[in-house]
Amino acid sequence: MNKEIPELYGSMIFSDKVMRKKLPKDMYKALRKTIENGTHLELDVANSVAVAMKEWAVENGATHYTHWFQPMTGFTAEKHDSFISPSKDGEVIMDFSGKELVKGEPDASSFPSGGLRATFEARGYTAWDPTSPAFIKDQTLYIPTAFCSYSGEALDKKTPLLRSMEALNEEAVKMLKLLGSQNVTRVSTTIGPEQEYFLVDKDLYHKRKDLIFCGRTLFGASAPKGQEMEDHYFGSLKPRVCAYMHDLDIELWKLGIPAKTKHNEVAPAQHELAPVFDTANVAVDHNQLTMEIMKKVAEKHNMVCLLHEKPFEGINGSGKHNNWSLITNEGVNLLNPGRTPAQNIQFLVFLMAVIKAVDDYADLMRISAASAGNDHRLGGNEAPPAIISIFLGDELTAVLDSIENDTYFGKQEKIELDIGAHVLPHFVKDSTDRNRTSPFAFTGNKFEFRMLGSSASVATPNIVLNTAVAEALSQFYQELEGTKPEDMEHAVHELLKRAIKKHKKIIFNGNGYSDEWVKEAQSRGLYNLVSTPDCLPQFIKEKNVKLFTNHHIFTREEIFSRYEILLENYAKTVKIEARTLSEMLTKDFLLALDTYAGQTAKHASFKKAFLPSLPLVSEEALVTKLTNTYTELTEGIAKLMALVEEADQITDMYAMATFCQKNILGQMETLRLLANAAEALIPDELLPYPTYDQLLFSL
Repeated sequence: MNKEIPELYGSMIFSDKVMRKKLPKDMYKALRKTIENGTHLELDVANSVAVAMKEWAVENGATHYTHWFQPMTGFTAEKHDSFISPSKDGEVIMDFSGKELVKGEPDASSFPSGGLRATFEARGYTAWDPTSPAFIKDQTLYIPTAFCSYSGEALDKKTPLLRSMEALNEEAVKMLKLLGSQNVTRVSTTIGPEQEYFLVDKDLYHKRKDLIFCGRTLFGASAPKGQEMEDHYFGSLKPRVCAYMHDLDIELWKLGIPAKTKHNEVAPAQHELAPVFDTANVAVDHNQLTMEIMKKVAEKHNMVCLLHEKPFEGINGSGKHNNWSLITNEGVNLLNPGRTPAQNIQFLVFLMAVIKAVDDYADLMRISAASAGNDHRLGGNEAPPAIISIFLGDELTAVLDSIENDTYFGKQEKIELDIGAHVLPHFVKDSTDRNRTSPFAFTGNKFEFRMLGSSASVATPNIVLNTAVAEALSQFYQELEGTKPEDMEHAVHELLKRAIKKHKKIIFNGNGYSDEWVKEAQSRGLYNLVSTPDCLPQFIKEKNVKLFTNHHIFTREEIFSRYEILLENYAKTVKIEARTLSEMLTKDFLLALDTYAGQTAKHASFKKAFLPSLPLVSEEALVTKLTNTYTELTEGIAKLMALVEEADQITDMYAMATFCQKNILGQMETLRLLANAAEALIPDELLPYPTYDQLLFSL
């Protein structure tokens, strides 16, 4: 197999190597110009590419093609068309034109639009994204595309991501040229999303309606053993899991997805996959593909891959760490401290731009990770707190302190502060970050945003981060513009001092799980947006609307549409969960509860008849408890469904989402606790669904 991997890797993508081989030289150069510089794609080039792409796809077994896009559902969408075209002689030919490659017209009527799409206009358009390579999957040529409405508004996540990448590139290049790096022509954002997930047996999965409909268990007594022994993290892989991971690697490698690291995570049945860094756009596409393929490969192994942020109560949920950095066209990582004066000054400026961006737009960063599923994970001592802060590490924090106070920096010897020459002469990258409580941590040459949920698209946090950093760089540029070269060091020093003083409140290297930090964060004026309904109104605050519109990421209408979509999705999710819980308890659990109470009472009566003097205190207590629980659950279910009906009558989407969060979730938790306590008493053979014991320890 090892000998086959280089040949296998990327075999199913229309790569640069394939394009060089299949395209005429002039057409290849024109396409590369479009990809690298964002220039317009001419129709003759598109036709040439379409012919080559079709030939390559057919050679590799493809019979259909699809424009693959990412609507606001959070999933991907596709409509498959065959390559065949009827000929005059009654035969068919395999055909694919440049127009079909560049543009598609799928039905947009059933995708969420937040009011952007007029009800009488069903059409939407898909437009080829040449910066993300086409690929073959399931005998179909997949063409990554953007998705917009008939009137041109973005209906997807790719379009604003591409806009944000371009906005950051523009501001970063301007800043670098101002600092003396004249050869830089492009700056790209790179990301590496670490994907956490659970694996459960497929047969067990299909016996739980909550897993099928909601992706998480809505109730369930804890197993005798969870993650207390800390023996699962990095533990040896079980044979079924190992076989799954092997096949998953193969499928991902075929598509050029650089899956690199795999291991057991903290919780039982929990695992992680981490890829090598790629440009943001490609990495987002790859992560969407990864999630899809993880599920498909799991099916082949009679397992189900769970991507919900909190599938099981009482053990760790699943996140998706977003590792983010900035790379120039010369291969320089702008977040690498470096050792030369030029690198030092670049690093400090870009570092402060990120710090400023996260401080100014912490509310948007929190929103980018907000969802009904992730609310169950954030804030607990298993994931970052809901408060956005930045971990820098002691050494880098000391560097900023020295700049702010015009003092000395150095551990072994005192070195006079000089931005251009000495501030970081032998700075050792802080690779010792073990502060896993930080939601946004510097890890040596990148920032790691740890708040994102496992099922989420990584497009959203990167749209926010790219745009916010672009704004910070723009403001820095305006302050430094016109400065004489000989005065630049001093000007940068003063800019950094001002920025540090204003934004250091976002820097926190301590324990984010502590109650003391919550109080301190409040005193610093930091956001503590606990739930999704708490977050979302910040999305339409004027400062945030201004940020996105000024950089042409979203129009005002696109912002408000996404606000509505997010609220609607949250409310729908909670109501689906409530209805599922009601159905499971009513149709399945109450019967088991009543059956066990009846059996216990019957056995007690037999004992009493056999030996009237026999004490039955335990049996009476058990039957009483089970019966009382039955009554409480019945009444609680009725209350829950009344709340759902009340929510259905609310027309204002924010009011509905808030009502769901404050009322329905609380009642669901009450029912969960009641059911969990009763489940712990009922024999497994009477339960109509697999328990936590079985789900977490069956592989």
